[in-house]
This record gives sequence, C-alpha cells and structure tokens, in this order.
Amino acid sequence: MQVKVYAQVGLRPRRSELSDALHRAAVRAVGLPEDKRFHRFLWFEPEDFLAPPGRTAAYVVVEVLLFEGRSVDAKKRYYAALVEEFAALGIGADDLEVTLVETPRHDWLIRGVPGDELALAYRVEA
Repeated sequence: MQVKVYAQVGLRPRRSELSDALHRAAVRAVGLPEDKRFHRFLWFEPEDFLAPPGRTAAYVVVEVLLFEGRSVDAKKRYYAALVEEFAALGIGADDLEVTLVETPRHDWLIRGVPGDELALAYRVEA
C-alpha cells in the first residue's frame, strides 16, 4: 500500500500523528505488516485546497494505491478503522475522505521485480 495524504499546511505539525493513525488502521484492518509504511504528504495553502461546504481546516483527503485482491468487507473494515483513528485525533468523519485505487500486481515494479513475481510476507487476498 502506498498512501498519499492531501491536506492544508496547518496540519503539517501533526504529520507524525496522521501517519501513525493511517498505519494503525492498515495494520489492524487489512493485515499490513508493522514494518510496511509508505506515506506521502502533500501540503496546500488554504486557497489551494478547496473543499466542499461543511469541511474544516482539518479536512484530509487520503488516496491509497494498493494491489487488487482485498474483499469489500476488508475495505470497509479499513474505512471504519480510519474513521476511528482520525476521530481519536479530533478529526471528524466529515473531514476525512478516502479513495482506494486498486491495480493488478503485475502493474507494479518493486525493488526491480514485477509485483506478480514478488514474494510477500503478508496476504493481499483477504
């Protein structure tokens, strides 16, 4: 899983908290190993990060790139875990938007090896 986080620069001081929340949710809900953390943060000035009505300065958009294969139930557990983890940080469900982008394993190159030839220490199909 690779995670991109889009948010206003005002949340930058909370980057570690956000990363920890994202990681705990992935480990707990979809079985991501503890040592797998790929998070990218993209910060925007408020005027460059327009949001729908009702969102606050804590509005966060999370885009997760992942191998296809996880069940709908696993994805919903992940969503629920993210909502719970972000709520613990004081970021409500209205300020969290998540998109999962699944691709076949053969569409990835990791450490010089196509993803469908890569030996993983964890299950993707869950």
